Amino acid sequence: MKKNNIILVVILLLVIITGLLYFSRGSSTFRDKDTDFAVKDTATVNKVFLADKKNRTVLLERINDGEWKLNGTYLARQSGIDLLLETMKNLVPKYPVPKKAHDNIVAQMAAQSIKVEVYQMVYRIDLFDRIRLFPHEKLTKTYYVGSATADNMGTFMLLEGSDIPFVVQLLGLRGYVAPRYSTLEKEWRDHSVFKTKLYDISEVVMEIPREPMNSYRVLNGEEGISLISLSSGQPMPYDTLKMLNFLTAFTDIRFETLLDEFDTEIQDSIITSQPKNILSLVDKQGNETKIKTFFKPNSDLAFDPEGKVYPYDVDKLYALVNEESDFVMIQYYVFDKVLRPMSYFMP
Repeated sequence: MKKNNIILVVILLLVIITGLLYFSRGSSTFRDKDTDFAVKDTATVNKVFLADKKNRTVLLERINDGEWKLNGTYLARQSGIDLLLETMKNLVPKYPVPKKAHDNIVAQMAAQSIKVEVYQMVYRIDLFDRIRLFPHEKLTKTYYVGSATADNMGTFMLLEGSDIPFVVQLLGLRGYVAPRYSTLEKEWRDHSVFKTKLYDISEVVMEIPREPMNSYRVLNGEEGISLISLSSGQPMPYDTLKMLNFLTAFTDIRFETLLDEFDTEIQDSIITSQPKNILSLVDKQGNETKIKTFFKPNSDLAFDPEGKVYPYDVDKLYALVNEESDFVMIQYYVFDKVLRPMSYFMP
């Protein structure tokens, strides 16, 4: 009797296992190695490598919860990182490429696709998501992102190890997602110039070569905030509210565009000219951030109220940032709040 019970239990277990395997396959006849594009837990992603057929590469690495490094050198733009992780999480395979188009699509992807490698922090021992031991980084997914479909409502993708390309869409969005996997370094660069909070500012120095009487130093110490004229070396009175608005503005100041393809001769002539402003900030840890600004010619032929052409652009400036290694475009609208002359602070 006991022997019969054991046999029945074994048969029942086999039926349950078979049923689970069958239903886990769903209605699709394709295997995970053909359709498993999505990264379910993007919180564990700590590295993404992108490469195209022109040998351009982008390496994005998580350095802490709030920041990512780009190609081991620059901070990555957080909005771009967030969009990429959201995209990788919500990829949905819609249907395989039709047989008659298979060879053509594979050939196109071999010539023009972007390779994506996803690395995640995984555990050698992971029991029910409760007991996790021995974490390590692992390459968990590799796939290729191709061109858009003819109706621009999907993207051709192919998982490494599979020979079946799929048309993939983004959950909640029918469109082309390849631009989110850009291999252009400048598109991933963080545009921050200043991002220091008031309590972490030690000193701000503003030099205005054309107006030396308006150049000054602001000291933020234990005894309070001091405004000192650079021309006389004397402490100056100031409007407290204006000073606080000035110092708190350094929390988030960004440049508009990285001009990495700017004409070299024109750029050299600009940066060897007299700067409009030289602004530097030193934080409480002794780190210095400096920017030099330069007038931008009035290429749009904007006119003043009297009908005369402004000699310089009234909306934008050129600037050198990141220890003068990057030539960028900045907006007055953004930077005016930290490019104040000393006269601005007068009571």
